[in-house]
Amino acid sequence: FFLDFGVFGIDETYGQHRMSDTNETAVKIIATHCGLDVGEDGKTHQCVDYISLISNLPGYKLIIPADANQTDRAVRYIASEPGNFVIAMGRSKVPVLKDENDGAYYPAEYSFSYGKADWIRQGADACIITTGSMVHRAVKAAVELKEENVDVSVLNISSPGEIDVNAIKKACKTGTVVTYEDHFIQSGLGNIIASVIAENGFVCRFKKMGVTKYGKSCSAEEQYPLQNLDTESLKKTLKQLLSKATITIN
Repeated sequence: FFLDFGVFGIDETYGQHRMSDTNETAVKIIATHCGLDVGEDGKTHQCVDYISLISNLPGYKLIIPADANQTDRAVRYIASEPGNFVIAMGRSKVPVLKDENDGAYYPAEYSFSYGKADWIRQGADACIITTGSMVHRAVKAAVELKEENVDVSVLNISSPGEIDVNAIKKACKTGTVVTYEDHFIQSGLGNIIASVIAENGFVCRFKKMGVTKYGKSCSAEEQYPLQNLDTESLKKTLKQLLSKATITIN
């Protein structure tokens, strides 16, 4: 097990991870302070490329948990599995995710399953596909949109290296999909989902939301509005997509 900030645990040590991959070792990396969520430490410490870098190592498995409960089970999972793993998370404390009955979405009996996507919310009008520390923000947006009679799903992708294609098909059937991540927009979850949609011939309105440049040296909550990644920007993006002409979904 090796624990460090994402920029040191992934970016600065990438060459070592490549050697671990070629040698089929069993390194377990816990990378904290990933994304803009590193906050006040500024652009030198912003690991906003962790999905793309780990995706280049075919023997590695990347897990991005959405809250403390899923993180707990993910750590137990990698401790019992062979091979190289990375668990990536942000810096800030995030709320425990709740289901629609106000119970823990990941309860005591939950076991982590690599490659399984989780429907945190179910909605018919659109779907937010998200990961990690952005999941609770997506849920907040979905709850607020429901008060405006906009019914939005939230799909948590904790294993971007092994996508649940059936879940993406279901997301596309809403007609509108937005990917939402704390990672460079040109090389993260959005591109992975776009490839799945294109390769399988799924049809939907599609929009990527992600990091477009290195952030400022300020708190996480101040960072996201600067790059249109706050919940208000997410809601605005969904409304704009939903206002476009109807498309036919097979």
